[in-house]
Amino acid sequence: MAQTHDDLNAKAFSLQPGYDETVVRAEFAELMPLRTVIIYCFDPRASGIPDAVARDLGDVWPGEAVRDAKGEIIGTTTSVLNVVVAGGRAVDALRSITVAQHLLGVENIAVVHHTHCGATSYTAEGIVKAWQEEQGVDISETYPRESLCISDYVASVEHDARLIRNAPGTPRHVNIHGYVYDIDNGELTRILEDRGTA
Repeated sequence: MAQTHDDLNAKAFSLQPGYDETVVRAEFAELMPLRTVIIYCFDPRASGIPDAVARDLGDVWPGEAVRDAKGEIIGTTTSVLNVVVAGGRAVDALRSITVAQHLLGVENIAVVHHTHCGATSYTAEGIVKAWQEEQGVDISETYPRESLCISDYVASVEHDARLIRNAPGTPRHVNIHGYVYDIDNGELTRILEDRGTA
C-alpha cells in the first residue's frame, strides 16, 4: 500500500517539530561522511567509475547503510557522492556540488569522462540542428555549446575542471581531479589534479 502524503512528509527534516536547520545540518553531515563528489556519465557501461575513483582517492565505496534502533536508514559508511549526468559534463553538476558542500562539506571533486561515450557521437551543431528539425525547438541558447558534446577527452576534462573551479558554488579548498575511464578495461587515467587553497 502506498504511503500517504502525511506519511511521506513525516520523513522530511524541515517539517519536524522543533526543527533547527543548523543542528540538523551538523547531524546530517556526521551521519553522511561523504568527502568526494564524482561526476560521471549515465551510460550503464561506465558503472565501474565510482569504484575506480574511490580506490585512487582512498575513499569508501560502496559502503553500507547505517540504521538506527528502529531499523530506519539514517546514514552511510560510503565517502563517495555520485552525480550521474549525460557525458559526465560538469555543467549539469554545479548545483549538486554547491548542495554537497552545504550539507556535508567536501574535500574532492572528480570529473570523469569515459571512452566510447555517446557524447562523442554527435557535435554541438548536430544536436542543435536535430532538435530544431525533429522537435521544432531552438536549443541553441539553452546550454553552453562547449558542454553539449565531447570531441576531445583531455580537452573536455580540462574544460570541466576549470568550469568547476571557477563556479561560485565550488568551495576554494576542494581538490579537483580529472580522469578518463576506459570502459573496455576499467583503467582510470588521471588527466589533472587541481589542489584547493587553504
